[in-house]
Amino acid sequence: MPEGDCTTYRAKYGTAVSESEAEALVSGICFKTGPPRVTGVELEWLIHEPHRLHLPVSPARLEAAYAALRALPLHSLITVEPGGQLELSSLPAASLMECVSAVSADLSLVRDRLAALDLTLTGLGCDPWRPPSRILHRPRYDAMESYFDRSGPAGRRMMCSTASVQICLDAGHEEPGPLGYGRRWRLAHLLGPVLVAAFANSPLQDGRYTGWRSTRQAVWAAIAPGTSGAPTLDAEPRAAWARHALDAPVMFVRSQDDGDAPWAVPEGMTFRAWARSGAPRPPTRDDLDYHLTTLFPPVRPRGHLELRMVDAQPGRHGWIVPLAVTSALFDDPQAAETAYRTVKPLAERACPPGAPAAPRSPLWLDAARDGLTDPELREAAAACFAAAADALPRLGASAEVCEAVAAYAERYVARGRCPADDLLDGHPHGHHHDPEHEKGILR
Repeated sequence: MPEGDCTTYRAKYGTAVSESEAEALVSGICFKTGPPRVTGVELEWLIHEPHRLHLPVSPARLEAAYAALRALPLHSLITVEPGGQLELSSLPAASLMECVSAVSADLSLVRDRLAALDLTLTGLGCDPWRPPSRILHRPRYDAMESYFDRSGPAGRRMMCSTASVQICLDAGHEEPGPLGYGRRWRLAHLLGPVLVAAFANSPLQDGRYTGWRSTRQAVWAAIAPGTSGAPTLDAEPRAAWARHALDAPVMFVRSQDDGDAPWAVPEGMTFRAWARSGAPRPPTRDDLDYHLTTLFPPVRPRGHLELRMVDAQPGRHGWIVPLAVTSALFDDPQAAETAYRTVKPLAERACPPGAPAAPRSPLWLDAARDGLTDPELREAAAACFAAAADALPRLGASAEVCEAVAAYAERYVARGRCPADDLLDGHPHGHHHDPEHEKGILR
């Protein structure tokens, strides 16, 4: 490329990044190590009218509600998902209780404002009644939908109909041990199915029992592995994630104008292949950063660890229990050691040789389908909840948080149940399901 053309290209697109530069950049930013001391949470919610949860809310009404919410003096960031789900993302907090207090205060304001508009937040992992319908029509989401539609309906349903509790934790120390980043990375992937099973809360779709206690997790498992799958756990985490990111398919190539021009949706092009070929144009550092936002594994390293496997929870304060339990199992050294010893034997089912990676590996699918009726997951959950309950006072958790975790353990974990079972108990068809419909979620 002539020098004049290079200058013009850099001004318009930014500096191109080579394959080796891209791999080094990903490796350098994916795990930022230091003493674990920061906690965060991202809460997604479905929006309904109270007592009319099966009816859709019009896009115009949702947009007016979100405009009202953005005017509130919140600590958290308000964003809207493609199907109109509300996401509340906390600022990084120095402690569990700082996070709980700040987000609880924000949610109180949000609920009050929505109530004045005759709307409510609904904590379910997947909308049980309404088909997926996108209200945000922007180039990013248009391109995402085109990309996902090539492999089936799961991607569109993920975008428009699912909601979660995403727990954000520091990557950990550089050195080995229970708080080291390597151990925390492996713990996250082995504990993940236990969290899926214990907090499963989405057994219905289109008004029918799907055969999954976490239909949300089944939907994620049905998305193309290059987009939703985990990297191998058998390699050093930084190197494994960098290779995985570069070998993942490019979802779209952004238009470089400032308008609403459609974004290109290449077929079968990995970021590594894009960097090597330089076509349709050489990728830049900005393209690489954007590519990383299109990868949705169950555990995403973004400097910190983002645990993405927990369904949105019922009740005003249901989200606090998975946040508290997970924080305790990662940030208290004694609890972290107990949790790791507890889940280590699960590796035979969580990531067996030759099997697909999470979330499609046998244990992850069993957790989504069976919840805590799976004996091994129930035993692991009981041990992990006990370790968390013991650790929470050491982390400064309030009596209310400790009591909420204890009550959840008694109501669900000790009985081999999860919130999905409450929904199924009250559903006309109970726990009966059609095996073909169950398989269809994964197609």
